[in-house]
Amino acid sequence: MSKFKEYINETSNELFHKVSWPSWSELQSSAIVVMIASVIIALLVFVMDFSFNKGMEAIYHLFV
Repeated sequence: MSKFKEYINETSNELFHKVSWPSWSELQSSAIVVMIASVIIALLVFVMDFSFNKGMEAIYHLFV
């Protein structure tokens, strides 16, 4: 049980004194970058899916 208490004490000490947490403005700018990257990746996946779908429809119409 003493090792568990020591683990909790060391963990809380590291979280409160050794970890450098981002500021609010850094957090906002990182969130904006993630949102923009997510939209770009979603658009790329949409374009690939759409073009693959149209290509497969063209191939199917050749055989039907």
